[in-house]
Amino acid sequence: MTPTAAWFAKCAAGAPPALRVSAAGYLARVTAGGNVASHLTEAATLALRDVFGRDASRDAALALLTADSLVTLALLAQAEMDPAALDRFASGIVDAAAA
Repeated sequence: MTPTAAWFAKCAAGAPPALRVSAAGYLARVTAGGNVASHLTEAATLALRDVFGRDASRDAALALLTADSLVTLALLAQAEMDPAALDRFASGIVDAAAA
């Protein structure tokens, strides 16, 4: 199990099963390298991309909820690793989403 998968399993233990499975699926698609927070951010981006171009449906809603939860977890991971850099990290997420 990767450090990201272990961290996610610990933090997402109480989440609804469908959300955990969805998030784990996106996490399985992230590229190697980086840290837990960057992996979670990349997974959130993948989930958000899946929302665009879809009809309003339960699948689109789950992908959007997954993206939201992954961003929240990315911020938590960053705060645990380096709280002083949290503002820069969060700004980077917002900037990337606006691009």
